[in-house]
Amino acid sequence: MQSCLESLGPFLSEDEKPDATRNRDLVLLRDKADLNDPEMTKAIMRYFDKTKIESKRVRHCGAALIGFEVDFYPGVGQTGLLDDVVAAAKAELKAWTKSVGAGILKHKLESFTIEFICIPLPSAEGFRTAFLNALGHRK
Repeated sequence: MQSCLESLGPFLSEDEKPDATRNRDLVLLRDKADLNDPEMTKAIMRYFDKTKIESKRVRHCGAALIGFEVDFYPGVGQTGLLDDVVAAAKAELKAWTKSVGAGILKHKLESFTIEFICIPLPSAEGFRTAFLNALGHRK
């Protein structure tokens, strides 16, 4: 399975050109965005109209949700102390911060703005399934 950083690398480092892969995503957003606020929608659309000065201000960035499995959560029917879970989560997040940082350097993504949201989970697969179900993408 391809890591988040591996899948973002080619997209973010792609040269700016009319047939760039990311331009398809911008076209979809430009043509299909409905923010339920006409003024906000118009303001965002100005960034995708190449005849407007705002289109020159577009800055490509990314977001990544990283769920990783940990074993410090109490099992079903067990209890645990919240302070213990929080301390263990902080320790795991330090390790994941280092891991994400190494991946950024390896894939030469340090010049891009990417927001990483790392969530320690008792089951990454369980979360993935529930998340996809909530989005309507059932397996």
